[in-house]
Amino acid sequence: MPSVKIHEMPQQDRPREKLANLGASALSDSELIAILLRTGLPGSNAIEVARTLLSRFQSLGGLSRCSVKEIASIKGVGPAKAVQLAAAFGLGSRLARESLTKSKIDTPELVYELLGHEMRALHKESVRIVLLDTRYHLIRIEEISLGSLNESIAHPREVFRPALIHSAYAVIVAHNHPSGDPSPSESDHRITRRLSEAAQLLQITLLDHVIIGSPNGGKPPFFSFKQAGIL
Repeated sequence: MPSVKIHEMPQQDRPREKLANLGASALSDSELIAILLRTGLPGSNAIEVARTLLSRFQSLGGLSRCSVKEIASIKGVGPAKAVQLAAAFGLGSRLARESLTKSKIDTPELVYELLGHEMRALHKESVRIVLLDTRYHLIRIEEISLGSLNESIAHPREVFRPALIHSAYAVIVAHNHPSGDPSPSESDHRITRRLSEAAQLLQITLLDHVIIGSPNGGKPPFFSFKQAGIL
């Protein structure tokens, strides 16, 4: 049985009208996505295509981590709509980061909020350094490397160079595990020890080293060396 087209739905149930009258919080994830998709395909309206997307990638978070190519592969989406979805997720990520720029960033939860959306979507390991002032407010974020993490790439001189250039008082080092499991390896432990020793010599506060993973069954999607009592 063919689905009801959105323009055939009662006006108060159409996603655009609902959003205009009640606000975004009144809409389901699939209804919000449907507004961006605008149209569906024969036999499925935009809301049903949106539900297919959420089902295929398991959640809104899973969808947000997909590449444009992965999203476009779903029937009824295509490259143009996939780009619009990716842009919407990108704006959401930037908005979340903007709200943190004037906050004190001193917990792994805030680091994950700042970096998690982007870094958990990466298919390669990235090392980033979060530069902070004396109030632990954000100065800037710089990527140190992109590729497999090893001890030569994460050499202290490479990691702390941005901190010296921008006169940061404190730093947080972060890297991601593309597998989604944030558990630290032996190499991660060795790198953290070396960074801690270098920070003391340079008189820069190393607040934390955070490994970014993905949400998994209620477990924290990150590992904090500070929280674990290692730093």
